Amino acid sequence: MSQHRSLQGSSGIVIKRNVLKRFERLELLRKRGQWKAGDRIVGLRKTKPDV
Repeated sequence: MSQHRSLQGSSGIVIKRNVLKRFERLELLRKRGQWKAGDRIVGLRKTKPDV
């Protein structure tokens, strides 16, 4: 059975993701100054990935 194109690793073509993992959202919000240590992790603001 072959693997679907969207699940291929770095050897395949890289497609821009429009959904970030929670740790990626935290890092992005921290860089923008919109989240500080001690703030809630649940209910984070919506973010668009940096290009």
